[in-house]
Amino acid sequence: MTEAQPAYHADSSDLVDKEVLTWDRFGTATRELAQAVADSDFSPEIIIAVARGGLLPAGGLSYALGVKLSDAINVEFYTDVHETLPDPVLLAPMLDTESIKGKRLLVVDDVADSGRTLALVLDLLRDMGADARSAVLYAKSASVVDPDFVWHRTDEWIVFPWSAQPPVTPGGGAAG
Repeated sequence: MTEAQPAYHADSSDLVDKEVLTWDRFGTATRELAQAVADSDFSPEIIIAVARGGLLPAGGLSYALGVKLSDAINVEFYTDVHETLPDPVLLAPMLDTESIKGKRLLVVDDVADSGRTLALVLDLLRDMGADARSAVLYAKSASVVDPDFVWHRTDEWIVFPWSAQPPVTPGGGAAG
């Protein structure tokens, strides 16, 4: 495990080709993804968010599926638009792996881009004895993992509503 660095905001304003997810579309995407899970033969007992990008989708799926148990696993990989660390890195605090043995887990992330983060998390949880499946809002063709549940497939850079603007700063004022 590595100590987390300050979060960096990836500015994609200069990219012409990109997929933009609005808050309204996020609500629709979450419900449609939840319906796909509900219509499958898999009924998760616990939802695991891949932090940070999977936190909001996981929360939405947790409510939409009526699954109260949730947790998060912290992984760092992207450092900027199209820039990553050499490998995904697990960050503290760690997931309580003892409580997931034998459980049905739905691992949720915002995107399976290279898929390496999702692969790391799924392998870790499966090695701990869990039945782990995956759900993402977006999957890209280059992903090494084909998630079990996908809302949309694209190869464009994705702008999510929660990371579309840089972090607020002290005294920066709030948009209203």
